[in-house]
Amino acid sequence: MVSLPSGRDQWIRVRIMLLVIVMMAGAAAVAHGAWQLGVTRAQELTNLAAEQYTRRIKISAHRGMITDRHGEELAVEIEVKSVYADPRKINNPQIVAATLAPLLGKDAQKMESRLGSDRHFVWLKRRVSPPVAQAVEKLGFPGVSLVDESKRFYPNRSLGSHIVGFAGIDSKGLEGVELKFDGVLQGNTEAATGLSDARGRMVFSDSVFGSDGIVGRSVELTIDRTLQYIVEQELLNAIRVFEAKAGHIIMMDPSTGEILALANYPTFNPNRLNKSTAENRRNRAVLDVFEPGSTFKVFTLAAALNAGKLRPNQKTFCERGRMEIFDVVIHDDHRDGWLNPTDCLKRSSNICFAKIAAGLSKKRLYHYIRRFGFGERTHIQLPFEMRGTLNHHKKWYDIDTATTSFGQGIGVTGIQMVTALSAIANGGKLMKPLIVRRVIGQSGETERSFAPQVRRRVISRYTARMVADMMTAVTEEGGTGTQAALNGYLVAGKTGTAQKSEGSKGYAKDKWIASFFGFVPADRPRLAISIVIDEPLINHYGGTVAGPVFKRIADQSLRYLGVSPRFSERSGASGKKKNARAAREERERQDPAKESRDNETGPSSVFADMLELGPGQVRTPHLVGMSMIDAMEILSSQGLRPLFMGTGIAAEQIPQPDEPVDKGEFVQVNFMPLREQGTLSEEDADTGTDSQGVP
Repeated sequence: MVSLPSGRDQWIRVRIMLLVIVMMAGAAAVAHGAWQLGVTRAQELTNLAAEQYTRRIKISAHRGMITDRHGEELAVEIEVKSVYADPRKINNPQIVAATLAPLLGKDAQKMESRLGSDRHFVWLKRRVSPPVAQAVEKLGFPGVSLVDESKRFYPNRSLGSHIVGFAGIDSKGLEGVELKFDGVLQGNTEAATGLSDARGRMVFSDSVFGSDGIVGRSVELTIDRTLQYIVEQELLNAIRVFEAKAGHIIMMDPSTGEILALANYPTFNPNRLNKSTAENRRNRAVLDVFEPGSTFKVFTLAAALNAGKLRPNQKTFCERGRMEIFDVVIHDDHRDGWLNPTDCLKRSSNICFAKIAAGLSKKRLYHYIRRFGFGERTHIQLPFEMRGTLNHHKKWYDIDTATTSFGQGIGVTGIQMVTALSAIANGGKLMKPLIVRRVIGQSGETERSFAPQVRRRVISRYTARMVADMMTAVTEEGGTGTQAALNGYLVAGKTGTAQKSEGSKGYAKDKWIASFFGFVPADRPRLAISIVIDEPLINHYGGTVAGPVFKRIADQSLRYLGVSPRFSERSGASGKKKNARAAREERERQDPAKESRDNETGPSSVFADMLELGPGQVRTPHLVGMSMIDAMEILSSQGLRPLFMGTGIAAEQIPQPDEPVDKGEFVQVNFMPLREQGTLSEEDADTGTDSQGVP
């Protein structure tokens, strides 16, 4: 007999079943939740967790250094403190603002408004001085903290400030090399991921801070800090002595185009930008456009000699100091009669150069001016360079041709002038000016270098040496630049005294630009220097104001560079100058009929020793009078490349005969029918007779 379960036993079984069902339901719910967390919402929850314990911040790169050519530091990064706040943790913004505002130099009301916001982070002041940082830390306000940041620091203060430039508070370059090479100096700013602790402070691995991408490269300049100091001091002295408004000086190595020093006045300290004005920060050497005045006569002279329109012994009548061109009168300071080219330059005769330009023609003069680099940018590695002003020759009247020849009606910059001057000093090659030598990586390796670059040949070597020879007369007795003469060295230079243009109002009667530019030693140039003093009050003549500045700068710089005097100071400059003077007098005694033969045999001057052949060089053959076939054969046999223009018999060649040239260089030969020999037409002149460069 089977006994049935009692009512109590049945209730127990029901309860067990219900418990099993509940547990199974719970297990199913847990399984479902686990599935949701581990599979369905896994990525969502992972991202949410990451947002809670990791942060991603933007790490600014430490800017690379800027150094001079010897590695001396001109711009570096230093660590400083910045003050920030978390407004959520500040209980009384009014009291905190009233206390911190005077300490940080901020407005109390504006700071109170920032501290009372609902933001998580606000800057109070970035990059404060160490005493201020210590004072803030000592106050100990909750929610106010300090953080390390890098700051740009310029250890030499105002030295080279217009070259180096400056960077802003966010390490962005704003002027000078800091701006031009900002991408190189700044490096690659990266976003880095890190862990935060319970207080929200970031903890990053060493590998993040050691990343190569957040460290900028360094830039090495061409300037020499010592030469820069010499130039800046002499510019400052000249400004003070002659009570001038402004000025700028550029020193260049004429053989390479490297800028060794570049100074401007007024100047500024990039560590204290708030104390400077935009006028102080203006890089006048590349931005200011001015009329060069008489210093420009050197280029007119070089053009006429190179084009064969002026002979070294040819004399020009200077009209006793007064000449009319239509209704315009051109004056000279001296009442001169007949002068040869050297004396025209020595006495700085406007009338002489007006006549030389007329014989050259306005088209040919314009052509040479452009070849010397005027009217276009030099592409120096600095921002905002000006191109100057130069009207096309088709817009010139006869008076414009005359005034342009002696530096009026044309606008130039200081960097254009010193670059063009260097083309005469180095034998006729227009160089691209360099301010940066190389970019240096973090390990000290050279990542990029900037080698000297020849833009084009402007005039022949012979013409360049002849003009340099004539320029030495300017610093001799009777010249306008005697105060630039230097014991032990031969100086080639030119003075300039130009009235300042006031546009449509004409020229100011009491505002002048005094200038001097030259190179030294004249026989083996090491330094080309351009000096411009704007609106001097005590005296306005270039020879008196700028000439002595050139002398002092050249004297100190040559001795610093170890360039020994070529002759003893006991005998003064007489020995070398007598040689130069004798060479010029010899040219003046030559028969004009022999001029072509004299040109072929090369100059008889103090520069004769510079005609020696270098490695891989040959002398240009005598081609005048030959047929095109004969000239072709001779050039090919010498390893030279022909550049022929015209037809008939060879009438002119560039470079001149017997000049040292590199094998493979072009030799330009202008051919004419025999009946037309001796008279180049305007059309022939513009087909390339004056072109000295390689096409």
